[in-house]
Amino acid sequence: MLNRSPSGTAFDHENGKLTHTYPQCIISPSSSHTRSTPNSYKPDHESTRLTNSLKNRGKGTPRRKVKKVHKSSGADDKKLQATLKKMNVQPIQAIEEVNMFKEDGNVIHFGAPKVHASVPSNTFALYGNGEEKELTELVPGILNQLGPDSLASLRKLAESYQNMQKNQAGAEGKKDDDEDDIPDLVEGENFESNVE
Repeated sequence: MLNRSPSGTAFDHENGKLTHTYPQCIISPSSSHTRSTPNSYKPDHESTRLTNSLKNRGKGTPRRKVKKVHKSSGADDKKLQATLKKMNVQPIQAIEEVNMFKEDGNVIHFGAPKVHASVPSNTFALYGNGEEKELTELVPGILNQLGPDSLASLRKLAESYQNMQKNQAGAEGKKDDDEDDIPDLVEGENFESNVE
């Protein structure tokens, strides 16, 4: 005789053996918990959430967000050094300063930089801290480095500087004249009441 248990198995009492196993979808009405059927329905938002969370991890791994590690500039420097080494750059000694002239009249100034060069590939590498300065700050020591283009921009800069100083002197003269003049009368104000 076969007895079916609520757990889904059949037991043969005559032979004392387990004869058949049924799927686990049989639910006992007396049990306090319920088991879902293998093809149970899940709402769309829940199933997509579970699917998305499983895409980023393997089986048995904890659910953790991936921390993105940003590459430091050191990696870029190493790549640059490797590329320069392939180009066979050689260090150039005894360079005191490097000045790069910009179109707006400013200068990028490097004091005592390390310079490496590869003449066949027309490549120069500068190592050091560059400071952006105005041309007027470097004028006494930079005159021998100026080319024809830079000399023209230096002349324009000198002319604009002179015009600016004239305008400032003229504005100061006008301020002095305004202080000596008698102020204009303002309608609706009585200055005698302020004096008393």
